[in-house]
Amino acid sequence: VQLQASGGGLVQPGGSLRLSCATSGFTMGNYAIAWFRQAPAKDREGVSCISSTNSTAYYADSVKGRFTVSRDNTVNTVYLQMHSLKPEDTAVYYCATDLVRYCLYAHYQGSHPESMEYWGKGTLVTVSS
Repeated sequence: VQLQASGGGLVQPGGSLRLSCATSGFTMGNYAIAWFRQAPAKDREGVSCISSTNSTAYYADSVKGRFTVSRDNTVNTVYLQMHSLKPEDTAVYYCATDLVRYCLYAHYQGSHPESMEYWGKGTLVTVSS
């Protein structure tokens, strides 16, 4: 099972960025995929999760209305579109899976990285003027 996040970079406050999570080694379409982030000196926290069934999306309260998660099972990739970025969104972003079909609350709210078994290398997002 492999996951690789990409697409991070430097963006000004209010700007947008799209992250990608390329997966391999498993049938991505059968499983939920989550996004977590870790800011400097802070715990890793859930951001968003998309289920395998009907691609139902879930979001942390801090990003609801600004971030959109989507998946393209034909290319085994999950996306995180981020709008209206704030300096507090600065973090390393990771995609992860626990090889379950549905998203659990711990997959997108609070700090529960132990809920995920497989992690990709992260991509750094810096929101600064």
